[in-house]
Amino acid sequence: MATESNFKHLDITVTGKVQGVFFRLTTKAVADQLGVKGMAQNNADGTVYIEAEGDRFALESFLEWCREGPEKAEVEKVTTIEGEMKNYRNFEVIRKSRG
Repeated sequence: MATESNFKHLDITVTGKVQGVFFRLTTKAVADQLGVKGMAQNNADGTVYIEAEGDRFALESFLEWCREGPEKAEVEKVTTIEGEMKNYRNFEVIRKSRG
């Protein structure tokens, strides 16, 4: 069990101008680069919802990126909740909206 302690699951909600600016696609590229697993999808309320799993260092870098977003995005707020590990195998972009 000791090896799992470095790995975390985060539920992340990104608020601002984050839809229609390639946020999910760029998030996947960044996640793949950092070795972060999980998924990203648009919420009906205009936010982007991300589930991310990885080691603490990778997740810190990932969150830093989420606060910036891609070039045309305007991130206002990033909220994170630590959750249960789901053991994602890769990082996926979910096409349909949630909520």
